[in-house]
Amino acid sequence: MVQLPAFEHTPIETIESTVNGIRASFLSHKTRPLEYRIQQLRKLYWGMRDNRELIIEACKKDIGKSTYETYLSEYGWCVNDIVFMQKNLKRFAKDEKPEDMNFQNKLFGPRIRKDPLGTVLIIGAYNFPIQLSLGPLIGAISAGCTAVLKPSEQAPHAAAVLEKIVKESLDPSSYTVIQGAIPETTALLDQKWDKVFYTGSANVGTIIAKKAAETLTPVTLELGGRNPAIVTKHADPRLAARRLLWAKTLNAGQVCVSQNFTLIDRELLPAFIKELKNAFQEFYPDGVQKSPDYARIVNQRQFQRLKKMVEDSKGKILIGGTMDESDLFIEPTVIQVDSLDDSTVKDESFGPLMPILPVTDLDEAIKIANQVHDTPLGVYSFGTKAEMEKVLSQTRSGGASCNDGFYHASIPTLEFGGVGTSGAGAYRGKASFDCFTHRRPVTTTPGWIEGLLSIRYPPYTAKKQKRYENMAEIKPNFDRQGRTIGWLQWALGLVGIKSFAAVIIAIGIRMYLQRRSKL
Repeated sequence: MVQLPAFEHTPIETIESTVNGIRASFLSHKTRPLEYRIQQLRKLYWGMRDNRELIIEACKKDIGKSTYETYLSEYGWCVNDIVFMQKNLKRFAKDEKPEDMNFQNKLFGPRIRKDPLGTVLIIGAYNFPIQLSLGPLIGAISAGCTAVLKPSEQAPHAAAVLEKIVKESLDPSSYTVIQGAIPETTALLDQKWDKVFYTGSANVGTIIAKKAAETLTPVTLELGGRNPAIVTKHADPRLAARRLLWAKTLNAGQVCVSQNFTLIDRELLPAFIKELKNAFQEFYPDGVQKSPDYARIVNQRQFQRLKKMVEDSKGKILIGGTMDESDLFIEPTVIQVDSLDDSTVKDESFGPLMPILPVTDLDEAIKIANQVHDTPLGVYSFGTKAEMEKVLSQTRSGGASCNDGFYHASIPTLEFGGVGTSGAGAYRGKASFDCFTHRRPVTTTPGWIEGLLSIRYPPYTAKKQKRYENMAEIKPNFDRQGRTIGWLQWALGLVGIKSFAAVIIAIGIRMYLQRRSKL
């Protein structure tokens, strides 16, 4: 067995000076060169590789993750993200040319420059303690920011391994880890930041957003939600059962983007329950608790919260329900409920609970989904193509997966984030670079163009105004009723009917003279 580093709280009295040092490093401009950023990313890659066994052991101790699941959702995710980012960073960081309405503006060389935001604070989460900490850090490094990482104290072994990796791999003057719980996090939030990135609950996200607002600090909030799964009578019950069961058993259901409840057409309910039982047997032939592939609840507090949620439910347990507090084990539990006020529906479970609410049709399902949470982190629909499109067009969510459970969140280069109360901002892939980057508009006015600029200087005469209107105003391609007009009408409006007629006459005379010359 590998020897894991110890988790130690950072002394609160050192936090201010540590943050000031990280900020001084940014102000020295050392993180701006692309070569520096790429070097840091590559060093982080090898830090991950060298500590792979520690990562696997830490995730096993903290949350009972299997080796395969840790590779799938933690280690492999992060190393691939690093390779992708360092390979594409120069392209991401290049200046962009904006869409321009007027040709003359191109003379001023307008462009969007990609500047780092500055010194950022990243607050990680316990459910994916490596990915949800290093993912944002990779974006911050790529953007040229300096950063302080505060991992979740609820996954202490992973937090200690993260500190070891950062300390041994990255420039300590630019990147560091602060360990602790509420007191240390509070001390961090008292500092001045150029951005705060937080992953966790909506309650804590609200506190962080309020604190950041005091200093007008921008935030990215990756929160959760009461995410609905909608299964119509035309869905394949076997596929829906297997895919939704997988989504609720990965990480023992401690996934912010997994479905919180399932709305299913009454006609399909018996077949769906039958296929769920088949999937249980297939996934866990020797029982769930004996399976090496099933994680555990992170701690006693979360275990008791989930246990109470099941005990308070008025629903009927159809599958599962076994619990073992000494092992922090809660079996995936399928509960048929008949009310939106049920304890398993009205709050986010963040665990292996699968409440099922039968509905009459798709319209009722969509209405209920919007009533429970109008901006969840994810929406998952099963049915015909038209039915899934209807769900997309009549709901809102941070992301959506059609005919699956949160597959959209499984693609590392696909932008990920919430909307409304499920979060603000997005990251992953190029979006991680954009998350920590300021898009800075820049123009350069050449000296030789001064004569043309006389139009903008007082006194403002009628002649100048007319000249400016002719230069600047774009003729519409629509009429007063909002209808698109044809190219001929547009051309007439652009140059005027007299000018257009003069051009046509000139072309006609030229063609006539050319013919005469050939005779």
